[in-house]
Amino acid sequence: MRTFTLAAIGPAEIEAARAANPKAFGDPLRRALVIGSWAVILGYLLYSLWLFEFYKLFASSENAVRMITRMFVWQDMDTWMYEQIYVGIAQTIAMAFLGTLLATILALVIAFAAARNTMPLWLPRQATRRFLDVLRGVDQVIWGLVFVRAVGLGPLAGVLAIFVSDTGTLAKLYSEAIENIDRKQVEGVRATGADGARTIRYGILPQILPVFISLSLYSFESSTRSATILGLVGAGGVGMVIIERFRAGLFDQVAFVVLNVLVVIAVIDWISARIRKRFIGERGH
Repeated sequence: MRTFTLAAIGPAEIEAARAANPKAFGDPLRRALVIGSWAVILGYLLYSLWLFEFYKLFASSENAVRMITRMFVWQDMDTWMYEQIYVGIAQTIAMAFLGTLLATILALVIAFAAARNTMPLWLPRQATRRFLDVLRGVDQVIWGLVFVRAVGLGPLAGVLAIFVSDTGTLAKLYSEAIENIDRKQVEGVRATGADGARTIRYGILPQILPVFISLSLYSFESSTRSATILGLVGAGGVGMVIIERFRAGLFDQVAFVVLNVLVVIAVIDWISARIRKRFIGERGH
């Protein structure tokens, strides 16, 4: 076996080894690209920090500490107008419930027109899918602003925003569930001479029912949180209560309202989990 010593290795041997195994010595071009990429990322990060004036975060730290402190030091609690707060929370829950319920019903119908196995015609199926893309492609807050402009301030705009947005999302998810059903059960129902409506009733709906319940409950939970945000743009609910108190500098009341909203969402999540367990079993968790 041929052996080398360090004294015996000269520049010629190194160049020969580099030519024979270029990857073992690293690729200068690749190294330059990696260094250049990191330099671009670092430069863009510094530019973003400068663009958004992050230094103000340190300059305003005293105001931030003062505001947070006022959130946790509650004063004059007997003057907080609790009725207005809890009416707002009740409106928020009602907005989420009604918007999700209407969206669930319409989405279930539209889903059959968007699923490949129930709508074999390409053009109507694609038209339905693109329509759903539009509904869910626009953020719920944007829909809220649109409906506030259309029907005015109040919870109706919130209900319509949740209804439109959830219809697009749920119809898309329902259609995917319909496409993944077991076709043997459908063919078995058809073999009995059942018409289209009975095929859907006994061949498709029983298979998508667990997914339908799970997605609808999740959508309700999500809409409850979204309804709070919609109130900030004038679409009614507890969001309007929060923004009014925030503008008035009543940060302790803002903290109280937010805590109540968190409790409500936790209760809804617990009830949803119980319903899923009742109808779906452990798969719902």
